[in-house]
Amino acid sequence: MTRSPIVRRLPLLLLTATLAAGCKEARPRERPRVPVTAATVVQRSVPNEISAIGSVTPIQAVAVRSQVGGTLVQVGFEEGEDVRAGQILFQIDPRPYEAALEQAQAVLARDLVQLANARQQVTRYEELSRTQMASREQYDQYRTNAEVLAAAVTSDSASVRNARLNLEYCTIRARITGRSGGLLVREGNLVRAADAQALVLINQLHPIAVSFAVPQQYLDDIRRFSRGRRLDVIIRPQDDTTQTMAGRLSFINNQVDTTTGTIVLKATFPNSDSRLWPGQFVTVRLILDVQLDVLTIPSQAVMTGQVGSFVFVVNADGSASTVPIAVGRAVGDDIVVDSGLVAGQTVVTDGQLRLIPGARVELKDASAAALGAGSRRAGRGGRPGADSGAAAAAGAAPAGRQGARP
Repeated sequence: MTRSPIVRRLPLLLLTATLAAGCKEARPRERPRVPVTAATVVQRSVPNEISAIGSVTPIQAVAVRSQVGGTLVQVGFEEGEDVRAGQILFQIDPRPYEAALEQAQAVLARDLVQLANARQQVTRYEELSRTQMASREQYDQYRTNAEVLAAAVTSDSASVRNARLNLEYCTIRARITGRSGGLLVREGNLVRAADAQALVLINQLHPIAVSFAVPQQYLDDIRRFSRGRRLDVIIRPQDDTTQTMAGRLSFINNQVDTTTGTIVLKATFPNSDSRLWPGQFVTVRLILDVQLDVLTIPSQAVMTGQVGSFVFVVNADGSASTVPIAVGRAVGDDIVVDSGLVAGQTVVTDGQLRLIPGARVELKDASAAALGAGSRRAGRGGRPGADSGAAAAAGAAPAGRQGARP
């Protein structure tokens, strides 16, 4: 029986369809792009600085105490307000001291009259003794009386000065310009001379100092960079993440604290707006010098592998490749790159766990990824061992370019 042409060609058609299907299944599928966040390698000047925690201290602080006792009859200021040097703060009842001054002046006047008379007697008897109309013994007696009265006048003059000084102490004035604290006594209270309890505390606020301690290993660098100039100090209140204040290093302690291994430093700030307050804690940055034209990248871009530190660089064709780098010190949220990169390159800062060398990447908005960046940074130190792609990237980086992430 004769077969139809379609039946004769059926095996050939089935074979062709099978081969075509096999070719489609054997064609490799293209990998999807990996979404990552990236940043640009920046060349800039960065400061060489030491960070510490400091506290605000007044340059001058005066605890006002009375030098005489008596009843407090007047307070010349409101507690907590600014006072000027020389301003009257307190007035103690002056009447007892006025009477004491008048008494001392009266005793001085009496002794001055007696001294004048005694000196006249000395002059008279000196002449009589010379002409032998009076004995030498009488002359010596009058001269001795005059010398005793002269000493008494000197003592009386000192008593008058002391009484006048006590009367002046009844008016208590501010020794410095500053901010007054809380009043510890009120009008009508009895105050005592040199009492342990101060009447009020005055702190100078303009300028003001910040005291902080740094480890002793920085002492040589601080002394070397401060030779011939005053180092800049930048502070930021711990309750304010945006505002900073600039001052100058003004004091290096003359010894290292043997219990803590630190040395105390002080910086002076104008504090014209009174933002700094005594006892306040601040974050301190002591600027030693400034490095010019160094390369910096975000610290989260740095990975650590078996051969050292490396980063993923985004190439012009959209692929990622590993580049070994040598890292320097940290500068805030950035890190200095000593070698391995050039300015303008793009490095991956988030999403490295899903990358392998040659993978295609898709750059996403950094602001959208910043919300989860904090939680991811905490576990980034063990990133190479936790991800096979990162491990492969670490192994792909050439040996001999070691770096230690600070």
